[in-house]
Amino acid sequence: MGGLSPVHLIIFAVIAILLLGGGRFSNLMGDVAKGVKNFKKGMAEEDHDPSRPASRIEGKRTDAQQGAAPAFDRDGNRVRDDR
Repeated sequence: MGGLSPVHLIIFAVIAILLLGGGRFSNLMGDVAKGVKNFKKGMAEEDHDPSRPASRIEGKRTDAQQGAAPAFDRDGNRVRDDR
């Protein structure tokens, strides 16, 4: 009790086909299959695709990032004086 047996699934499928009609059900399942196929294709794409821009970690530093010098060193001593 409480579990779905194969008989229950077949009855559910027959009722769904009767309610939605054969063509609608077929189109719906085709759309689901296309979605799964596109998902698998997207997951299988290579990570180093040259057409995609580089990520923030791997990418080059911008001018703003290169120009910003630290005001203090690791020990907390002042490195530059911006007064």
